Amino acid sequence: MRVTQSMLASNSLRNLSNSYSNMGKYQDQLATGKKINRPSDDPVVAIKGMFYRTNLTEVEQYKRNLNEAYQWMESSEQGIEHATQVSQRIRELLVQGNNGSNSPDDLKAIAAEIGQLKEDLAGVANTQVAGRYIFNGTKTDKNPITVNGDGTLTFDMNTEPFNVEVSKGVQLKVNINATNVFGSEFFNTLDSIEASLKNGDMSNGGQLLSDLDSHFNIMLAERSEIGARYNRLEMIDARIQDQEIIANRILSENEDADIERVITELTIQESIHRASLAVGSKVIQPTLIDFLR
Repeated sequence: MRVTQSMLASNSLRNLSNSYSNMGKYQDQLATGKKINRPSDDPVVAIKGMFYRTNLTEVEQYKRNLNEAYQWMESSEQGIEHATQVSQRIRELLVQGNNGSNSPDDLKAIAAEIGQLKEDLAGVANTQVAGRYIFNGTKTDKNPITVNGDGTLTFDMNTEPFNVEVSKGVQLKVNINATNVFGSEFFNTLDSIEASLKNGDMSNGGQLLSDLDSHFNIMLAERSEIGARYNRLEMIDARIQDQEIIANRILSENEDADIERVITELTIQESIHRASLAVGSKVIQPTLIDFLR
């Protein structure tokens, strides 16, 4: 086959164009730090990248769910702790009022303080986190206890578990059974204590003290349960953090460019390109003027 000057020139231009394309690819990798910048660069890497990014997105969502679970559990535990402290104070007042050395006015003063503590407990039962009531099961848009104008309380407590998905296929209960801490029976006992003190009749003081201690023990049991769930939440959190590290590493290995290798390849390609330019300039046939020199 006869090789003409135009064929040599066309081949030279095509090779130079490919050389420019290769240099552009390496420069893009250096600028972005990624192996590919479009799916056509490497479809296999692109498909794997989509799968790895989906896994990483799931892990990030679970981390956000964990933060919400922490808020609920920590707020619930704080509410139980406050209720426990208030109950201890009420017990102290009940023991004080039950010692038989108080005047009717003293008993009324103790009853007034217990009344204030009772309203404080009702306020704690209506605690909200991010605009949602945490002590009313799944009815997070409605307060569990309503304080009426005459000082009486209306209860509308929901005890269904409020679950949060903290890992793939794993849902964890983040609320407590509020009836064990702020239930109507507990407040009925407080009403009986307050009424007995106001009436100056503490003949049933021993029974009231026993009832109060019983409610106090139930509070402690509920606090222990949420503490156990909190420990489990921390273990899940640690596992999710490990999964995030692994997911980021796998994604990086799949997509991130080896900068040292890319710099080397770009340097080699630049040398090849300069050599191609030098050869191309000699391939082009000299003009008539060059022959006349």
